[in-house]
Amino acid sequence: MSDGDTRVCLGVIVGARGLQGDVRIKSFTADPEDVAAYGPLMTDEGSKLELKITGEAKGVVIGRIKGVEDRTKVEALKGQNLYVERGALPETEDEDEFYHADLVGIAVEDETGRECGTVSAIYDFGAGDMVDLRLPDGRTILVPFTSAAVPNVDIAAGRMVVTASALASAEDEPPEGDTT
Repeated sequence: MSDGDTRVCLGVIVGARGLQGDVRIKSFTADPEDVAAYGPLMTDEGSKLELKITGEAKGVVIGRIKGVEDRTKVEALKGQNLYVERGALPETEDEDEFYHADLVGIAVEDETGRECGTVSAIYDFGAGDMVDLRLPDGRTILVPFTSAAVPNVDIAAGRMVVTASALASAEDEPPEGDTT
């Protein structure tokens, strides 16, 4: 999420299903069908879409977008991220639960209080969430978003604590493709 952007990405259109305008969506919500639960969705360009979920298949949800009645129109939307305003989402129930969008931009420090940078993104490559940390010198490193590496997150204070050992381990990783 960029500065001033209050949208949260709930999913992405991955393609069409059939000829009648059914759309396949990879959902980023805990319950995949909730991608349509918070009101109209916005695309990357800001177009508003009304989505009705009709089922699930092979790791995606299937739905219908109001006004989109054929495969060609769906294919034109392929790759579009689907957003809602952050305010449309319910508050988290647990203090250890966060929306990724709430973490982007918060300050990161180590256990001693030394500033280490800011969160630039949260990724899930399949083996658990990773914090993309932008260091003061502009470099970025990835730190596992686990309680061992990130023992404290205080959204209200706008800060996250990352252990010195997690920071050191992340900085010691060789650049991608480096086999030395």
